[in-house]
Amino acid sequence: MKKTHQLAILRTFLISITLFSSHFLLAQQQTIDPQSQSDFWKKVQFGGGIGLGFGSEYTNISLAPSAIYNFNEYVALGLGAQYTYAKQKNYYASHLYGGSIVALFNPINEIQLSAELEQLRVNVDLDGSNSNSQDYWNTGLFLGAGYRTGNVTIGARYNVLNDNKNVYGNAFMPFVRVYF
Repeated sequence: MKKTHQLAILRTFLISITLFSSHFLLAQQQTIDPQSQSDFWKKVQFGGGIGLGFGSEYTNISLAPSAIYNFNEYVALGLGAQYTYAKQKNYYASHLYGGSIVALFNPINEIQLSAELEQLRVNVDLDGSNSNSQDYWNTGLFLGAGYRTGNVTIGARYNVLNDNKNVYGNAFMPFVRVYF
């Protein structure tokens, strides 16, 4: 996919999220009375992921906290952070860190649709040599769908900005999302 096409998709996504969220923020402001403004934290949910992977001379450790604000029973918007350390002995060591914005839409209680814009800084040292190091930004725009029961959603997401420098092995990825 060409860079201009990717930027157009990214721009469209950001404008859509901005318009979508501002509409629901205005609707919320019009219906909240002064006494219920302290209810903000009742609509916030926290979640995230922890990943540990160990193998033959391989280590992968991930931490990805996130929080969402539920505007109503259908729409939520949130922020996430991510840090990953991966190392293959005698080959490479990498650090990935960054953040994301996620929009969730629940058309019915059991179905959750999502859009997530993720920006990661990637630092890779090959063979422990600075001359072989790589340092770049990786952008992902994931569109997903899942089955939701209670606070847990199981589904799959697809990175529409996938290219050959993507840090993920595949554009299509399963997920388990939990918010408390």
